[in-house]
Amino acid sequence: MQRFGNLSKLKRAIGLMSGTSMDGIDIALIETDGQAVLRHGPAFTFPYSDSFKSRLKDATAAARSLRARDERPGVLGIAEQYLTDLHAEAIGYFLEDTQLKPADIDVIGFHGHTVLHAPERRLTVQIGDGARLAKATGIQVVHDMRAADVSAGGEGAPLVPIYHQALAIQLGKRPAAFVNIGGVANVTFISDEHDAELIAFDTGPGNALIDDWMLKHAATAFDADGETALNGTADETVLHEMLSAHYFIEPPPKSLDRDAFDGAGVNGLSLTNGAATLAAFTAESIARAREHFPQEPAIWVICGGGRKNRAIMTRLAERVENAVVPIEALGLNGDSIEAEAWAYMAVRALEGLPLTFPGTTGVPGPTTGGVIVRPEV
Repeated sequence: MQRFGNLSKLKRAIGLMSGTSMDGIDIALIETDGQAVLRHGPAFTFPYSDSFKSRLKDATAAARSLRARDERPGVLGIAEQYLTDLHAEAIGYFLEDTQLKPADIDVIGFHGHTVLHAPERRLTVQIGDGARLAKATGIQVVHDMRAADVSAGGEGAPLVPIYHQALAIQLGKRPAAFVNIGGVANVTFISDEHDAELIAFDTGPGNALIDDWMLKHAATAFDADGETALNGTADETVLHEMLSAHYFIEPPPKSLDRDAFDGAGVNGLSLTNGAATLAAFTAESIARAREHFPQEPAIWVICGGGRKNRAIMTRLAERVENAVVPIEALGLNGDSIEAEAWAYMAVRALEGLPLTFPGTTGVPGPTTGGVIVRPEV
């Protein structure tokens, strides 16, 4: 474990991320003042069981009928309680493994799990009971970090750009495009000009369509290393049709729900060709993001599970001018970036610093967010 310093302004924070890929809980520890990222600590993933993945999918389907973000009818309420308890269990294992106590941690950044994202209705819903988690762990929790942005008229996503910016500055890599390929893919453009506005948006599907295809046609949860896609050939006609969706010509900021694209165009293709076409769809939609940047990135830094899909990475590298690298090439852990971001934003929330900006979510002005819950004494 990396030893941390004792600077008085720094807070030790745990970040928790349950992403749209529904594969588990990513946990990461950082120490920061909410502005400069100074220390990256240990991280691990607590995988979900197949039965809980099924429960999350049922909850997501049930959430389509929600009209308010505090509604938890039927399976949603059950899933939220179980999800929260799994997060508390994961924190317990993490603290034991790192030989830390609850008193050693200043705050937990708790994303919960997104079951509905409809900013056009000023509605985004992440299940996860912050008060229950604070009570179970004995640590203060910041949760519900998207709601304030959406209420103010923002897209509520992506939220990680402010952390991407901190990483780019720390690493000395600008202009840069930081891409996270989870269930949905998003990008942050960080200029080399001082005080330039961040630009960020969801680019299109990430792994979600590929995962769904593999589960349906190969009875496996994902295309490991992109091997299936690499053994197929993308259907360029189908790909062209998928890329004709109006979303891709809309100016940012913009965001997507996991199921915004259904991938129906690949129905009828072979297993390998379908996977190749969907991987190309993800890569091409990411490459098109540069049409919205004021300058070409000197480097594309790829985070999230999609960086391990060689079919996506290869096609993306063919479509952009400069280097495409997994974030490990810069000495960081690509599995923990989003969890680290939630820890970072929790500290910013405690300090009253903004989480979102006009260029990242379309919110009218820099906006803080998050609900702070302290454990019962």
